[in-house]
Amino acid sequence: MTIELTDTDVRTAFTRREEPIGLLATDAPALATACHAMARRFHRGGRLIAFGAGGSAADAAHVVVEFVHPVIIGKRALPALSLRGGSGGFRAELELFAEPEDIALAIAPDGGDAALADALAAARDRGLLTVALAGAPDGPLHRSSLDHALVVHSDDPRIVREGQVTTYHVLWELVHVFLDAPEVLA
Repeated sequence: MTIELTDTDVRTAFTRREEPIGLLATDAPALATACHAMARRFHRGGRLIAFGAGGSAADAAHVVVEFVHPVIIGKRALPALSLRGGSGGFRAELELFAEPEDIALAIAPDGGDAALADALAAARDRGLLTVALAGAPDGPLHRSSLDHALVVHSDDPRIVREGQVTTYHVLWELVHVFLDAPEVLA
């Protein structure tokens, strides 16, 4: 079976992405602030601890690979690990592995679930920097007390995920920009 796509189909697919992806650029100050805070934590010896439920677990693992194994020559590897959220959940793993200088990064294509919000609350209580990449403008993550919430404004989980992939690549790049200028990390 062959599927024929028209120019209109392709234009429609791009049009659905224009506004949510464009809004990422308007959130540049929030993204830069999060990157600066993350770079300060790395500068002080912190690690990135990423986690996500369902399909976002793969994105959390991808973020970790980006930080641990930079693809750009001359950029240093940064300590990072992803949580699985096994039988004790993300909260239990954070309590076991996390240190106060670390960064907790939760990823959800929607407003998140109670387990992610609970893990971020535990992280914040332990002194970790808390960052969430989320979609949808409401949900448990958005009602959490976070240091940084980076939201892709779309109800389509595919578009949210595309925006999140872009966002975490920018996070990686700007963290390195800040780390290359240690005078701004004091």
